[in-house]
Amino acid sequence: MPPVTLLEWFGSAERDLPWREPGLSGWHILVSEIMSQQTPVSRVVEPWTRWMARWPTPSALAAETPGEVVRAWGRLGYPRRALRLHECARVLAEEFDDTVPDDVDVLLGLPGIGEYTARAVACFAYGRPVPVVDVNVRRVIARSVHGRAEPANPARRDLADAEALLPRDADGAYAATAPRFSAALMELGALVCTARVARCEQCPLEPSCEWVRRGRPAHDGPPRRTARYEGTDRQARGRLLDVLRDTSGPVERAALDLAWERDPGQRARALDSLLVDGLVEVTDDGLFTLAGES
Repeated sequence: MPPVTLLEWFGSAERDLPWREPGLSGWHILVSEIMSQQTPVSRVVEPWTRWMARWPTPSALAAETPGEVVRAWGRLGYPRRALRLHECARVLAEEFDDTVPDDVDVLLGLPGIGEYTARAVACFAYGRPVPVVDVNVRRVIARSVHGRAEPANPARRDLADAEALLPRDADGAYAATAPRFSAALMELGALVCTARVARCEQCPLEPSCEWVRRGRPAHDGPPRRTARYEGTDRQARGRLLDVLRDTSGPVERAALDLAWERDPGQRARALDSLLVDGLVEVTDDGLFTLAGES
């Protein structure tokens, strides 16, 4: 895989995303990474912009109630991320002087920060030459290096594969372009080497791609399962949260019942899960509110 070719491609294909502007803090990058998990980037730009204007530092977010943070999260999906981000902001404000650390191991000790997010923040916010692996990177590596149409299940080997591709200087040290190379690899999987369509004619790696060399063999494993949303418990949870996000005070159970009438048992199950997750609370008089607003 020729890194210069990929970097040249990235120079013209890089998307104009607000969190790629120069001079942003680690907090800006951390929020963008949390919001982008399991969510299309196109849906993240506007909420991220609003959040950064409203809460430009961890302490600003930590000062809000958890419920207000969930309300501002809106319809980004997986609202537990908002609660974990709020908890992380509190730790950053209290223990790290309002600064996001640049070390992967320290980042991994923060609430809600997993392997990918820790490496992404260290790499994209602070220029650390660490491998960053998401589903897009795993797909590009599976095809270009291993000749497979789809990646295998996530494994520790993924980090080693990505690290082996990072450009190095003549003395073996990581090149200064290593962090940008990681971003380019991810962008390639998001825009060209996608799960739905492999646009090999647009790919800078096509001349050396092992999958192309093998004739682009079809995936030989079980078919990918597409998670449905319509009618699921997740959709029911979202409808119930919508009621609470759109009100400024506690609501009666009847208001939640109207939000999901198709299956009372499913509605009850969804509400119980929201309570267990700490997204919703019950007041002393039996009303329902977002977390921290009772």
